[in-house]
Amino acid sequence: MSGRELLEAIGDGRLPGPPLAELFGARLEFVGDGEVRFRCTPSESEYNTLGLVAGGLLCVMLDFAAGAAVHSLLPRGVGLSSIEIKVSYLKPVRAGAGDVEVHGKALRVGKRVAFAEAFARNGDGQLVGHATSSVAVLQPPT
Repeated sequence: MSGRELLEAIGDGRLPGPPLAELFGARLEFVGDGEVRFRCTPSESEYNTLGLVAGGLLCVMLDFAAGAAVHSLLPRGVGLSSIEIKVSYLKPVRAGAGDVEVHGKALRVGKRVAFAEAFARNGDGQLVGHATSSVAVLQPPT
C-alpha cells in the first residue's frame, strides 16, 4: 500500500500504530496529501525533574508528524528515515492542561530527501513547539 493508505489504516484502527506511538498514546486523527494531525494527552509519567512534560515527548510527536506528512506522499515500497530535526520549544507543557495536537506538513519531497515541518499546540490552542525536519526517502532496491 502507499504511505497514505498505510497511515489511513493506522488512523482507523485496521493496522496497529508504531510501538513508540502506542507508548506515548499518540493518536493519528487526520491524513491528507502531505499533511497529518496527531494528538496525545500528556501525563505526569512524562514529567522531567522540573515538573514539566519532558521535551523528548514533544520532539517525538513533532518527528512523528513531520515524517508521517512525508510518508503520506510516498508510493508503495518507498520508505523514509529521519535525517535531522530541529525543535523549538516555545511554551512548557503540563499534564492536565488538555491534549497536545501536532500538525505535520510536507514542504518538499524529492527522490532522496524530503523536508517537512510540524507545529504542536496545547489544549488552549497556543503554540508550544515547532520543528523543521529533513527526511531520507528510501527507494526500494532495484
